[in-house]
Amino acid sequence: MDLSQLEMLVATVEAGGVQKAAERVYRTQPAVSMALKKLEDELGAPLFDRSNRGSYILTPTGELLYASAKRILRMRDEAVAEIHDLQHLHFGRIRIGANESTSSYLVPKFIHAFRQKFPDIMIEAYRQNSARLIQDIKDGTVDVAFVSVSPEDKQIETFAVKEDELVLIVNPGHRLAGSAEVHIRDLGTETFIAHNVRSRSRDKVVDAFCQFETPLNISMEISTLDTIKKLVALNLGIAFVPLMCVEDELDRRELVRVPVSGFGYKRTVWLVHRRSEALSAAAREFKKTVVMLSTL
Repeated sequence: MDLSQLEMLVATVEAGGVQKAAERVYRTQPAVSMALKKLEDELGAPLFDRSNRGSYILTPTGELLYASAKRILRMRDEAVAEIHDLQHLHFGRIRIGANESTSSYLVPKFIHAFRQKFPDIMIEAYRQNSARLIQDIKDGTVDVAFVSVSPEDKQIETFAVKEDELVLIVNPGHRLAGSAEVHIRDLGTETFIAHNVRSRSRDKVVDAFCQFETPLNISMEISTLDTIKKLVALNLGIAFVPLMCVEDELDRRELVRVPVSGFGYKRTVWLVHRRSEALSAAAREFKKTVVMLSTL
């Protein structure tokens, strides 16, 4: 029993005969008659009362199968319509993962651009560290993710979104604010505010201070970059942070960037997704949006 046979049964009942049913389903009359015969053979019972030739009166078996066929065909049509809507992004969902800096300072512009084109797509955004996000991609927990470490994994496909660097920020009234450049050795007496998340960026700072045998005086470890920026703005310490997180504050002169010789760390923000599975239509369009904005 297949959908085409059920379609021919419904057409025969509703058209009142095999000939008109054949025209309705664009098949030959013998093909429709054969499909009905196969259904009867499979069920072991007649579908039509043939005591009155020329009339297509359903038997109890035929009535039951006709009602079921109508439901099945309606479900097929609804599924096809839903798939069409999904492919044309009339509805759907995308799950996006990102680390803190990217989630707060990069992802919103991508979501904004995507939302303008596809306002009906449900967007779910999650914040997590890069290592966890890579595992989430492999597990299928998120569709796409922004990470600061390119995964060495054949299951993961990557696209370089943005290059960012770690910079030293101070309060505009700080003694270093007017410096054209300082060296790591000049920072041994400074009080630092650090991100309490273990990351490659933090390790690079620690390594630089160790290299030049300079003490790194961390007075506070804070969980969010926004809080770190506010504490630096209050002149409670200085900090190394990703440049993209402080561009607005630097433009407004709420914070000052101080160039540091003897230290340089640039990182790439990557968009990642599973290589082995096709992206959903929504995820494909979101990736297109990211690629487009990243190349401007």
